[in-house]
Amino acid sequence: MKSILIQGGHVVDPANQLDGEADVFIQGGKISKVGKGLKVKADQVINAKGRVVTPGLVDIHVHFREPGFEYKETIATGSHSAVAGGVTSVACMPNTNPPIDDQSIVHFIKSKAEKEGYCHVYPIGCISKRREGQEMAELGELKKAGAVALSDDGAPIMNAELMRRVMEYARMLDLTVIDHCEDSHLSNEGVMHEGAASTALGLRGIPAASETVMVARNILLAEMTGAKFHAAHVSTAGSVELIRQAKKKGINVTAETCPHYWTLSDKSIKNYNANFKMNPPLRGDEDVAAIRKGIKEGVIDCICTDHAPHASTEKQCEFDQAAFGIVGLETLFPLTYSHLVEPGVISLSRAVEMLTTSASKIIGIQAGTLSEGAAADVAVFDIKNERKVDAKQFKSKGKNSPFNGWNLKGWAVTTIVGGEVKYEREA
Repeated sequence: MKSILIQGGHVVDPANQLDGEADVFIQGGKISKVGKGLKVKADQVINAKGRVVTPGLVDIHVHFREPGFEYKETIATGSHSAVAGGVTSVACMPNTNPPIDDQSIVHFIKSKAEKEGYCHVYPIGCISKRREGQEMAELGELKKAGAVALSDDGAPIMNAELMRRVMEYARMLDLTVIDHCEDSHLSNEGVMHEGAASTALGLRGIPAASETVMVARNILLAEMTGAKFHAAHVSTAGSVELIRQAKKKGINVTAETCPHYWTLSDKSIKNYNANFKMNPPLRGDEDVAAIRKGIKEGVIDCICTDHAPHASTEKQCEFDQAAFGIVGLETLFPLTYSHLVEPGVISLSRAVEMLTTSASKIIGIQAGTLSEGAAADVAVFDIKNERKVDAKQFKSKGKNSPFNGWNLKGWAVTTIVGGEVKYEREA
């Protein structure tokens, strides 16, 4: 394995309080040294002058679709998309076919990722068998096989008794419970946020309360059981306030949001473009403001993509018939840098923390640091030059992005996983 010296970059590693010019020396697949003006011999030298060097990003909410929906995405194409965005560790949600509800599927995903993946792939196991919300999955067996958290993502757990029992077991197993917080009765087959925009478009709405009431329920159950509860893709002002108060009470709750919830609103949906359709939906302006405030104040712990690729035929149809979800891995850092860091909502260091150590702690993986001896997962970003989002060029099979055509800074230039260069941007 080649030794690599990343020279002269602005190194940002919140885990080690690094935020300034330094070199990073990689040897034997590990971080060997980090410091200014390193005098070492390396097989490969990467000139990072004028660029930002960070630990490889960690995204704990992606959909890689394999097994069962390989026409949308595979572990190979999804992980290729990840490294093209500077992401070196992902946790994949269990809404596959069959779902990740037993050991064999966990083993399959881990084996497939080892053989064909570009980055580290961590499976998330199901809460319930077949994601039906009726019978608890074999949680202990899932953990033993290598599942890093529990979720029925996309299928809300409506049964509060089941969620209580799952949380009790999850606490014993030291697993985080990640819930797609939605009351499906309140959502009532809605396709976008309920408000003036949905009325104007004549589309069935999903009220903000659909998310908020389930966040409230899960916080109460987490308080009752002592379990670690993580709120997925938070989108409403009410959810942010509930999480803020729960944290003040010392309840073991964490939360994530996604770039589309602080850059877009329900007013962004024009011409019934289904690339703006996701679940939870784009919310109102007051929700967008609350999400940004929640990020600024640290109420929201990490930033994820909810990367959800679909075939073009599933998006190029009537809005109410189109699939929910957008791709996001390759625009994750550019949107974070351009719309949070540059406007001064949060510092670059805090942004990197949300995209690395904060995320890895939630699911208990060793990732997101440039500590000596750590796996050499590193990303280099260009924060000076704007580039236009071109969804056709994505490494993902999915091209369903609402950001196509946007000008952004912060594109990944080089991504290293385990000491090997897995992505280099073409000039």
